[in-house]
Amino acid sequence: MQLGMIGLGRMGGNIVRRLMRHGHTTVVYDKDAKAVAGLAADGAVGSATLEEFIAKLERPRTAWVMLPAGRITEQTIDTIAGAMQEGDVIIDGGNTFWQDDVRRGKTLKARGIHYVDVGTSGGVWGLDRGYCMMIGGEKQVVDRLDPIFAALAPGAGDIPRTDGRDGRDPRIEQGYIHAGPVGAGHFVKMIHNGIEYGLMQAYAEGFDILKNANIEALPADHRYDFDLADIAEVWRRGSVIPSWLLDLTSTALADSPALAEYSGFVEDSGEGRWTVNAAIDEAVPAEVLTAALYTRFRSRKEHTFAEKILSAMRAGFGGHREPKLPGASKPK
Repeated sequence: MQLGMIGLGRMGGNIVRRLMRHGHTTVVYDKDAKAVAGLAADGAVGSATLEEFIAKLERPRTAWVMLPAGRITEQTIDTIAGAMQEGDVIIDGGNTFWQDDVRRGKTLKARGIHYVDVGTSGGVWGLDRGYCMMIGGEKQVVDRLDPIFAALAPGAGDIPRTDGRDGRDPRIEQGYIHAGPVGAGHFVKMIHNGIEYGLMQAYAEGFDILKNANIEALPADHRYDFDLADIAEVWRRGSVIPSWLLDLTSTALADSPALAEYSGFVEDSGEGRWTVNAAIDEAVPAEVLTAALYTRFRSRKEHTFAEKILSAMRAGFGGHREPKLPGASKPK
């Protein structure tokens, strides 16, 4: 199957590579000509302009936009939609706000163009691990694109089957879900990322307590000098709190026990705020997720070891780098 990809950054480029590994053909565009040339050398069809990109796609065209949420995604979708025809498909795989999806979907549907939103999780590791995908859109369109999603998904792997799932959609156990109509995919991904904030915060606070277990304010016989890297590693093996986030924490601490290269300045990329807003709209108490979001705000004024743990995890799963601020160090 053919797919066009706009945006060849940390995830877009690897999505293209994974698709080509599975025998799909790709057409690519990025404002960075070197990124286009690199993928063209690997077998993709490169494009120098968006107009050339559209012209190289076979009908019905499918164009996946993998750009930062906001103005650049909005402008890009407007531009390519103007050159598309009835029956073509635009996929937004970035972290777009779901209500923007609903609006776009209505506008494009009036012109006969299909819109699919794909909440994509997998970060910089997706090329080999695959991508967990949460998909919103019309059923017939999502089903037609299934070969693309199946190739990108991580597959069942060695995760044991959950009892009682016989007769359910088998795609779920492969790591992707058609969550509902337009906007549903990014809504589910938004909540996924809100939960991610809470999980990360729990690990960060726990390791901060461990790190401070030997402060002088404590009685001498109540002090412990823990090896945090070893604790993270042992928790990965048979405890009830293992996760990929803990894997990343263990790696970061083994490499740099004090995490000296991290300032502790922790960005939020939007989904945490949107999750809290959704909780407010639905009158759902979300104390943990809200507190985790507020901690990120506070981290920009004062930094603790907990925030360094958060920075290390973000760098590990998504390649996120701290902003360059006066007096703040940055990750290697």
